[in-house]
Amino acid sequence: MSDTVPVSVCGLPVHALTLAESIVAADELIADGRPHQHVSVNAAKIVRAQRDAELARIIRSCELVNADGQAVVWAGRMLGRPLPERVTGIDFMLALWERAASERYRVFLLGAEPAVVRRVAAIATSRGVDVVGYRDGYWSDEQEPKVVAAVRAARPDLLFLAVPTPRKEYFLARHLADLNCGLAVGVGGSFDVVAGIRARAPRWMRKVGLEWSFRLMQEPRRLFVRYLIGNTAFVLLVLRDAVMQRKTHR
Repeated sequence: MSDTVPVSVCGLPVHALTLAESIVAADELIADGRPHQHVSVNAAKIVRAQRDAELARIIRSCELVNADGQAVVWAGRMLGRPLPERVTGIDFMLALWERAASERYRVFLLGAEPAVVRRVAAIATSRGVDVVGYRDGYWSDEQEPKVVAAVRAARPDLLFLAVPTPRKEYFLARHLADLNCGLAVGVGGSFDVVAGIRARAPRWMRKVGLEWSFRLMQEPRRLFVRYLIGNTAFVLLVLRDAVMQRKTHR
């Protein structure tokens, strides 16, 4: 991990790692003994970070940054900064569960609805994961110190936080030193998928970069404008990056 230099996509770092290489990198970060933060970036998050300086700062501070969206992988190739593959938050989480079971990592699950996180904890435990604590993702500002204290007391090697962007990035960055975990991983809606609350796109759609269309079919009213505006904005950002790159190399 120490010799892996991230590539730049629209001004943000992304590590050119496969899923398997990302798991090795996670092992190294956990063994380091200090707290570390992971983040997955997709087109929407990259666009948001252009107007959210704090989110951009947090992404740049993370020790491990994966390309969650296929669009990010395509952008890297277009810019001559190839990324080997898409590493989604849920795939990274499930692969880390396997590693946690074999390496006896202590795992804390934080986020989603109470019944969902309870179900996810039961599923993880059934797969041999040492779940040392779990809690839903609903708390007030006044309750936040108690949430941090509960995680810290559990002494997890891995913390998985399933709340939306940018709340999860802000929370982890704000409390990373106090959470007392080797690697904190934001996983968005992954708990809902594992618990069977939300369906995931078929493998072939994920492979060709059409997972966004599957989600759009599930929630057309909520996601139509987001994808229309967000995807267009991302394409424009990549084109701007490409133009600036050509000018630099003239």
